[in-house]
Amino acid sequence: MALVVQKYGGSSVADAECVKRVAQRIVATKKAGNDVVVVVSAMGDTTDDLIDMAKQVSPLPPGRELDMLLTAGERISMALLAMAIANLGHEARSFTGSQAGVITDGSHGRAKIIDVTPGRIRTALDEGSICIVAGFQGVSQGTKDITTLGRGGSDTTAVALAAALDGDVCEIYSDVDGVFTADPRIVPQARKLPKISYEEMLEMAASGAKILHLRCVEYARRYNIPIHVRSSFSQKEGTWVVDSSDIEGHDMEQAIISGVAHDRSEAKITVVGVPDKVGEAATIFTVLSEAEINIDMIVQNVSAASTGRTDISFTLPASDGQSALTALNKLKERIGFESLRYDDRIGKVSLIGAGMRSHPGVTATFFAAIADAGVNIEMISTSEIRISVVVAQDDIDTAVAGAHRAFDLDADQVEAVVYGGTGR
Repeated sequence: MALVVQKYGGSSVADAECVKRVAQRIVATKKAGNDVVVVVSAMGDTTDDLIDMAKQVSPLPPGRELDMLLTAGERISMALLAMAIANLGHEARSFTGSQAGVITDGSHGRAKIIDVTPGRIRTALDEGSICIVAGFQGVSQGTKDITTLGRGGSDTTAVALAAALDGDVCEIYSDVDGVFTADPRIVPQARKLPKISYEEMLEMAASGAKILHLRCVEYARRYNIPIHVRSSFSQKEGTWVVDSSDIEGHDMEQAIISGVAHDRSEAKITVVGVPDKVGEAATIFTVLSEAEINIDMIVQNVSAASTGRTDISFTLPASDGQSALTALNKLKERIGFESLRYDDRIGKVSLIGAGMRSHPGVTATFFAAIADAGVNIEMISTSEIRISVVVAQDDIDTAVAGAHRAFDLDADQVEAVVYGGTGR
């Protein structure tokens, strides 16, 4: 008997018919002799609808109350799913995040999981029940308030429960058949990857691939939990996210490139005319850190000899753009920079693959493909297994398709089907 943790995204439980179809899949897993724990997201666009409603009532809703509101979405899903399973003759018990033992810090809207104490889940499993857990939420260790984990938090809930329960696999169900070499909405010829390593999936998630949340993959790697990404709308084998040592043929003969990811949610700030003195960059990024703003790429120009000044450019989530500008403007007199430039019409395109470590020429091929597509590169960032470039937002699709072709990632026939329309 295996312990299987399954997570179903919002598109998988979007309406009553979807809920009943998911219930049948869960019961089939139970009938196969497995213990089953299920984590659910809110139905369809429920979370967005609740956020819109909150903004109609208050332009700046208190974090505690917003979390209390948003967690209602997952509670609706878990209760309806438990009812649908009961209708099929199996006992299911639904649990909120706090009842399931998901303990977090006190940061509303973006809480981090500190611990999972799944005593009630274990008891219910021992008594033969299927457990349904509301994703995306927990309870603060300090204040005992309800918290939410931020976007993609249900993925993280599922992997955290799998780790705490010593699960055999965490199945992440969405409306696509697995992890593809590129977003199939941009590249219809994208290929499904049968397996991908944690480190490659981490880079893809950090680079904009929406199929798995970054924190979920980090958690899975830390506790060595295999993730099976698959569709709730088909019975096809999906993509396995596992340790690199578990990938057959993980050597010089493996595929050089695993995929091309993109991110449309970034913006660029340039701090113009920064005095080229020791400590000025540290001051700038300390202020941004204190404002809890995550920085991605950073480029500093060579100081102009005539002025002794330089420009520092960096990318960040566009949602944090205004906060960053406000924080930096407070520094203007102290540092003495000339001005700030803000551009939210950019995007990031990333090439990911562990094989590039041992294959020279990958960078040249990537840049040539971008150039051949007529796309100008604004910034460049690299890691051992990733090359990222910033381009104009209107050029993202062209750059992704060009890079995909350049590395022979196109499938002979269309493999990707987006069943629910969102890719989650």
